Amino acid sequence: MLDKLEERFRRVAPKADFCSLRFVEEKTQTLSVRQNVVQPATSAVDIGVMITVVEGSGMGYAGTSDLSEDGLRRAADQAHQWARRTAGRTVVDFAKVPMPRPEGEYRSPVRTPWESISLAEKIEILRAESASIAVDPRIVDWEASLSQVELETLFLTADGGRAVQRFSYLIPYMSATANQGAETQTRSLGGRGLCRQGGLEVLDAIHYRNSGPRLAAEALELLTAPNCPSGQMDVILAPDQMILQIHESIGHPLELDRILGDERNYAGTSFVTMDMFGSYRYGSDLLNITYDPTRTEQFASYGFDDDGLKAERQFIIRNGILERPLGGITSQARAGVEGVANSRATSWNRPPIDRMANLNLEPGTSSLEEMIAAVERGIFMRTNVSWSIDDSRNKFQFGCEWGQLIENGKLTQVVKKPNYRGISATFWRNLKMVGRESTFEVLGTPNCGKGEPNQVIRVGHASPTCLFTQVDVFGGE
Repeated sequence: MLDKLEERFRRVAPKADFCSLRFVEEKTQTLSVRQNVVQPATSAVDIGVMITVVEGSGMGYAGTSDLSEDGLRRAADQAHQWARRTAGRTVVDFAKVPMPRPEGEYRSPVRTPWESISLAEKIEILRAESASIAVDPRIVDWEASLSQVELETLFLTADGGRAVQRFSYLIPYMSATANQGAETQTRSLGGRGLCRQGGLEVLDAIHYRNSGPRLAAEALELLTAPNCPSGQMDVILAPDQMILQIHESIGHPLELDRILGDERNYAGTSFVTMDMFGSYRYGSDLLNITYDPTRTEQFASYGFDDDGLKAERQFIIRNGILERPLGGITSQARAGVEGVANSRATSWNRPPIDRMANLNLEPGTSSLEEMIAAVERGIFMRTNVSWSIDDSRNKFQFGCEWGQLIENGKLTQVVKKPNYRGISATFWRNLKMVGRESTFEVLGTPNCGKGEPNQVIRVGHASPTCLFTQVDVFGGE
């Protein structure tokens, strides 16, 4: 089908300065067992193309699910008309944007394909985990689920560019909710962060099987645990909380279109300004953040972004100093700075915009034991449960499912409802210790929203465990 689509596109592409076609086919299946009851399986297929045309300083695009030659021609004509109409009327002079002409392929690493076992066998995996959670009458809700996505994209340019990418995503989830009187507590397996590219081997990589009893035991333990104490103290954050911290207080404020003001009426602006790049101290010397598409198992790895720009690993923050924004080819040309290949669209019917992809905190040299031993009074927090951050991505307040006191260098009592707040740059400048590779985890999120109309997209984050000092901690009510 891709060959036929390419032939049709070559015939209908208008004579313009630039023309591209982006084909997307996405197949999704979700299986779930809740309270030992198999839920209805869901499947979805979405397929279509977006054609983009640049004519002079103008740019236009049009999407269609009609992949016939007539359907493509209508979309190409409409995109061409918009390009002519917008010439001289846009913020961006598209004649000055060096639109990519990609050549290459990308494929997710898959060792055990989703189809290698039957539907019944996959449901049996979920049945077994669900049954293992219901160990006590105080467990009032529990769930085990798997979502699998197959995504194929084709990017073509009228002058010969061609990139084919095939992705396989697995999104596992498991949770246990306990109740006693007026108290309800939930423990989940990494929140919804244990998502990766790959096949069913991902379940072994994240230790999915046999996790139910631990989640149930921890949910029950939280029922009788005291509230997290309040005050300024040290905080150790596990990777499944670090990904939220990176996402909200580094990723979003560094999206270049947001810095340029494009999102201010919807998703907010940023405290970061253009003059900060190259000199601003974002964090301590231990803070090293990379945009890294080279970890092929990570959730948002790819070979080319949705504008066709080749993806390459880049430092965003190095030794605490802000180096470059998260901006694709259009934002780079508009701002006159170097960015990364992160123009991304949620599907064929949306235009690419600046989005996080794999944004990772590089490992340090400390062991978990060394970090705990360095704390006189503090909290070890795991698994994000709530988040709030202001419109400029500066002041934040986050909460976790699980907390444990650290007293005189040792983990002691479990506490519930641990929360902390801060200001982005101040918080990252108080980064005291960064965990070594043994504490490092590859995670992500399947549902980051941005853009008008809204686009929900997959984002990858990887991080070690980290220690922060002088953090404002507070407990729940």
